Amino acid sequence: MTIRLPANFLRELDVLVAAGDFSSRSEAIRAAVRNLIYERIPMVLEARKKISEAKLALAEMESVEEEYLNK
Repeated sequence: MTIRLPANFLRELDVLVAAGDFSSRSEAIRAAVRNLIYERIPMVLEARKKISEAKLALAEMESVEEEYLNK
């Protein structure tokens, strides 16, 4: 896999590696991707849940509206 990063990102990654925080740029990037996934997955799942709930509520409103308009 190939990625392109701005030069300043690479310099900062190199600082983390030089400080011993990570053994390589690849390890730092893996950690960043892992953290992104762990942070975003719950948010995405919650958003999908809210969308599903909204769709159900809308369908229920349309059903009630249709029932009352047809009377």
